[in-house]
Amino acid sequence: MKTDRKNESPNHASRPHVAMFGRSLPLPQTRLARMGVGSALVVLGMFGFLPVLGFWMIPLGLLVLSYDFASVRRMRRRSEVWWNRKRQKTGKKVRGQSSHK
Repeated sequence: MKTDRKNESPNHASRPHVAMFGRSLPLPQTRLARMGVGSALVVLGMFGFLPVLGFWMIPLGLLVLSYDFASVRRMRRRSEVWWNRKRQKTGKKVRGQSSHK
Protein backbone atom coordinates (compact mmCIF):
# COMPACT_ATOMS: atom_id res chain seq x y z
CA MET A 1 0.00 0.00 0.00
CA LYS A 2 1.47 3.32 -1.03
CA THR A 3 1.08 6.34 1.18
CA ASP A 4 1.51 10.03 0.57
CA ARG A 5 4.55 11.03 2.64
CA LYS A 6 3.68 14.72 2.89
CA ASN A 7 0.39 13.96 4.70
CA GLU A 8 2.01 11.71 7.33
CA SER A 9 3.09 12.74 10.79
CA PRO A 10 6.87 12.86 11.34
CA ASN A 11 6.93 9.85 13.70
CA HIS A 12 4.68 7.68 11.50
CA ALA A 13 7.58 6.35 9.42
CA SER A 14 9.35 4.89 12.48
CA ARG A 15 6.18 3.53 14.06
CA PRO A 16 5.68 -0.25 13.67
CA HIS A 17 2.77 -1.41 11.54
CA VAL A 18 1.37 -4.60 10.08
CA ALA A 19 -0.04 -4.69 6.55
CA MET A 20 -2.55 -7.30 5.40
CA PHE A 21 -5.09 -7.39 2.59
CA GLY A 22 -3.99 -3.98 1.39
CA ARG A 23 -4.55 -2.30 4.76
CA SER A 24 -1.98 -0.99 7.20
CA LEU A 25 -2.51 -1.19 10.96
CA PRO A 26 -0.33 1.01 13.21
CA LEU A 27 0.93 -0.73 16.35
CA PRO A 28 2.21 0.44 19.75
CA GLN A 29 5.94 1.16 19.73
CA THR A 30 6.97 -1.03 22.67
CA ARG A 31 7.04 -4.81 22.39
CA LEU A 32 5.35 -5.22 25.79
CA ALA A 33 2.43 -2.99 24.74
CA ARG A 34 2.01 -4.90 21.42
CA MET A 35 2.00 -8.22 23.27
CA GLY A 36 -0.50 -6.90 25.80
CA VAL A 37 -2.87 -5.50 23.16
CA GLY A 38 -2.63 -8.62 20.98
CA SER A 39 -3.13 -11.02 23.89
CA ALA A 40 -6.04 -8.99 25.25
CA LEU A 41 -7.76 -9.00 21.85
CA VAL A 42 -7.39 -12.78 21.51
CA VAL A 43 -8.56 -13.54 25.05
CA LEU A 44 -11.48 -11.11 24.97
CA GLY A 45 -12.41 -12.34 21.49
CA MET A 46 -13.09 -15.76 23.01
CA PHE A 47 -16.02 -14.12 24.79
CA GLY A 48 -17.48 -13.04 21.46
CA PHE A 49 -20.95 -14.24 22.39
CA LEU A 50 -21.19 -11.35 24.88
CA PRO A 51 -22.36 -7.87 23.84
CA VAL A 52 -19.62 -5.41 22.78
CA LEU A 53 -16.99 -8.16 22.47
CA GLY A 54 -16.81 -10.12 19.26
CA PHE A 55 -15.12 -13.02 17.54
CA TRP A 56 -13.57 -10.45 15.15
CA MET A 57 -11.12 -9.62 17.95
CA ILE A 58 -9.29 -12.97 17.64
CA PRO A 59 -7.86 -12.47 14.13
CA LEU A 60 -7.07 -8.84 14.94
CA GLY A 61 -5.17 -9.93 18.05
CA LEU A 62 -3.24 -12.51 16.03
CA LEU A 63 -2.41 -9.81 13.50
CA VAL A 64 -0.97 -7.60 16.26
CA LEU A 65 0.98 -10.54 17.71
CA SER A 66 2.39 -11.41 14.28
CA TYR A 67 4.71 -8.41 14.50
CA ASP A 68 6.70 -9.99 17.34
CA PHE A 69 6.22 -13.75 16.94
CA ALA A 70 7.60 -15.57 13.89
CA SER A 71 5.16 -18.50 14.16
CA VAL A 72 2.13 -16.18 14.10
CA ARG A 73 3.76 -14.13 11.31
CA ARG A 74 4.17 -17.28 9.18
CA MET A 75 0.51 -18.17 9.75
CA ARG A 76 -0.54 -14.64 8.74
CA ARG A 77 1.63 -14.73 5.63
CA ARG A 78 0.24 -18.11 4.57
CA SER A 79 -3.31 -16.86 4.96
CA GLU A 80 -2.48 -13.73 2.97
CA VAL A 81 -0.95 -15.78 0.13
CA TRP A 82 -3.95 -18.15 0.16
CA TRP A 83 -6.36 -15.21 0.04
CA ASN A 84 -4.55 -13.54 -2.87
CA ARG A 85 -4.44 -16.79 -4.86
CA LYS A 86 -8.14 -17.35 -4.25
CA ARG A 87 -8.93 -13.81 -5.39
CA GLN A 88 -6.82 -14.23 -8.54
CA LYS A 89 -8.67 -17.43 -9.45
CA THR A 90 -12.01 -15.65 -9.25
CA GLY A 91 -10.65 -12.73 -11.30
CA LYS A 92 -11.34 -10.09 -8.67
CA LYS A 93 -8.81 -7.31 -8.23
CA VAL A 94 -6.96 -7.37 -4.93
CA ARG A 95 -6.71 -3.94 -3.28
CA GLY A 96 -3.27 -2.40 -3.55
CA GLN A 97 -2.24 -4.33 -6.65
CA SER A 98 -2.05 -2.84 -10.11
CA SER A 99 -4.04 -4.40 -12.94
CA HIS A 100 -1.12 -4.52 -15.39
CA LYS A 101 2.01 -6.64 -15.16
